[in-house]
Amino acid sequence: MAFDEEWTALRAEAGMRLNQAEGSGGGGGGGGEDLVVNQDDLGAVGSEAYQLYQALTRDGDRARPSTFEAAIALNNGNFTSGSALLRTHDRWNSQMRTLLDACAHISNHLDYTKTVHRKDDQEIAATINASRISEYFK
Repeated sequence: MAFDEEWTALRAEAGMRLNQAEGSGGGGGGGGEDLVVNQDDLGAVGSEAYQLYQALTRDGDRARPSTFEAAIALNNGNFTSGSALLRTHDRWNSQMRTLLDACAHISNHLDYTKTVHRKDDQEIAATINASRISEYFK
């Protein structure tokens, strides 16, 4: 079998499995092929991201000041481990900022998504209602 034929068969098989997936918490829509996201789901994920951001802001930086002081003290004492500890401090600082940025991005994006979808739903409802009203006047 040629590669193209095999690839086409594998894609078709995977597509059939995706379309038949049951909606029990992980994938599939429970019979439909449309993506369904509830406002509560978005809110819960956004809330968890915000809580993680708050906890990391509060607790994630506790060891950094003492690590920095120890690194400086070791450097001043001509210990080679001082520079390694300073690199560890700097890496921790960088990774912490990255993680905080990611949590903030997730939380903010989900808040934005909820707002946009709410507006879209309102516009759709207004359009459907207006078109039905105009049907009655024809």
